[in-house]
Amino acid sequence: MEAVKTYELTIIGGGPAGLTAAIYSGRALVNAVLLERGLPGGQAATSHMIANYPGFPGGIGGPELAQKMEEHAREFGVEVLMAEVSSVAQGEGWYLIKTSDGVIKSKALLVATGSRQKRLGVPEEDELRGKGLSYCATCDGAFFQDRDVVVVGGGDSAVEEAGYLTRFVSRVYLVHRRDQLRAAKSLVERARQNPKIYMVLDSVVTGLKGKDRLEGVEVTNVKTHETRTIAASGIFVYVGLEPNTEFIRGVVDMDQQGYIITTQDMETSAPGVFAAGDVRSKSLRQVATAVGDGALAAVQAGRFLEGH
Repeated sequence: MEAVKTYELTIIGGGPAGLTAAIYSGRALVNAVLLERGLPGGQAATSHMIANYPGFPGGIGGPELAQKMEEHAREFGVEVLMAEVSSVAQGEGWYLIKTSDGVIKSKALLVATGSRQKRLGVPEEDELRGKGLSYCATCDGAFFQDRDVVVVGGGDSAVEEAGYLTRFVSRVYLVHRRDQLRAAKSLVERARQNPKIYMVLDSVVTGLKGKDRLEGVEVTNVKTHETRTIAASGIFVYVGLEPNTEFIRGVVDMDQQGYIITTQDMETSAPGVFAAGDVRSKSLRQVATAVGDGALAAVQAGRFLEGH
């Protein structure tokens, strides 16, 4: 029979919220474990530069910030396991967490699994993923040296990563469905002044060309309905986020988009289950807000454990 590991608190997710929770839990001498299915840092680790996190004038690289947060968490003795959670079952005063590394029994849970990039939604997406289609410019941008690429989206991530890609590529076509980008004004102004960035506004991607490799991106103007194909070797998708909450569906209440509903103290509808960061139903998803969520959730989880 498979051995079951037991902890007071299990933190699921190793992004800024989860790592902050681990720091606070470790300092409070809570017997905690942090589970992360990939590299610690979450979405933050895929950003080449984070310019709005306090304490780093001029910005800090996402991977560097993630590494520092992980080192800080390990400094306080929290165990970090590389494992993916597939399901959570509620017992009598316990939660059983099924992971790729075995089963964990825990008195309290802190869900900080964040969110992932939404898919583009065109038929060729699966076929061309990894063959020119990417969701992470920081991860894959260097593969497109002196090529033309497309970035889809109009938010901060899309505009920031378009700027990052200009280090490598010949030109970036920034495709957005509206007539104005919704990113921060400073980012938009910087993008407009970059001679390698070409704005393709009022447009959506309606198809991808190529079989073994991406060769072109079909875009359609939403006002004129005119369709054209942009010759490109790469496409980077930033069309919004969706939460990583499938494994805990039915255990806690969620909103229509699948984000976990919490109180202001990060409590969910299930006793002893807390949520923090981008996985939560809220109006702003930033590294700074994730860190605040993680600290508060860890403190509240500690108080719950003291009472039980």
